Amino acid sequence: MLSADGKGIVMRPDALRPKAAIRAARAGPKPRTRLSAAEKLGHKRMAEIGAVYDATPAPRTAADILAHDRPAGEEPAPGPVAANKWLTASIVKAPATVIARVFDEAQRRDPKHRRTWLALVDGANHQIQRIKYEAKKRNVKLTIICDFVHVLEYLWNAAGCFYPEGHPAAQAWVYQQATRVLEGHATKVAGTIRRKATTAKLGPAARKPADDAAAYLTNKAPYLDYPTALANGWPIATGIIEGACRHLVKDRFDITGARWGLAGAEAILKLRALKANGDFDTYWHYHLNQERHHIHEARYLNHVIPAA
Repeated sequence: MLSADGKGIVMRPDALRPKAAIRAARAGPKPRTRLSAAEKLGHKRMAEIGAVYDATPAPRTAADILAHDRPAGEEPAPGPVAANKWLTASIVKAPATVIARVFDEAQRRDPKHRRTWLALVDGANHQIQRIKYEAKKRNVKLTIICDFVHVLEYLWNAAGCFYPEGHPAAQAWVYQQATRVLEGHATKVAGTIRRKATTAKLGPAARKPADDAAAYLTNKAPYLDYPTALANGWPIATGIIEGACRHLVKDRFDITGARWGLAGAEAILKLRALKANGDFDTYWHYHLNQERHHIHEARYLNHVIPAA
C-alpha cells in the first residue's frame, strides 16, 4: 500500500512560497485579537506526507461498509489491517520527490514486484499524475483507489442542495447513492445528481455542490472501482495517511501562535518521521558519527588526531 497527501503548516513570511507570500501581503493589517481567515490561509505552506505499509487482503461487501440495513447484532466483516507502516515527509522538497521516495521504499520491500501494489489517494490530480509516472518509470503494475470517505463528503454536500439540514430523507438519499457507488455505478450516480438538480430548478449557485459532486464522480470514475477492491480485500479509505498528517504535522506544528521557519519545520518533520518509523536510534548513531567526522576527523591530515 502506498499513499500520499499534503498538510499545511503556518510559516513565517520569509518561508512562504512566492504565491502564498503574495496572498499574505494582500491580506491586510494583522488583527490585534485574532487571525483573519485570509491571514491563516495566506501563511501556510504545504508539506507532503508519504506512507508505505503492508496489508493482508480481507474481502468485504458494500453491506460491510454501510451499516444502514444490517440486522441487529450482526457485525461487519473486518477490513484489512495495516502493518509495517513507514512514513516520510518534507516541506522543502516538491511532492514529486516525496512520492518518488515512497516508491523507493515500496521497491525496497518488493524489488521483483511479486506483490500487489495499491495507491490510495484523495483525488488530487497532481498526486495521481506523479503516482502514475513513478509506476510507469519502474515498470510496476499499480492500482489507484480514491478514498471512499471523500466520496461520502461530496454526496452529503450534494444532499444539502435537495434537503433541509438534518432531514431524514437526506440520510436515506446519501445511503442509496453511496451504495450504488460501492456497487460500481459512479457515473450513473453523477447523472442522477445532475438530473435531480435540474428537476429541482436550482440556480447555478444553489446547485454548485451537486455539480461538484457529479464532476468528482465522473472524473475519478477510473479510480472508484470499489467492487473489485472489496472483492479482493483491498482498503478503500486513506485513514493511514490522514492519521500520519495528524501525527506528523497537526499534533506538533499547530500549536497556538506557532510560526515556523523552513529549516526548522523540515528538521522537525524528519525527526518525527524517524521516530514514527522506529529508526531514531539508528539515525542518531549515524548523526553522531557524521558530526565527529565533520568537526574533528576531517580537520586533520590523514585522520591523525593530536593527543592533546
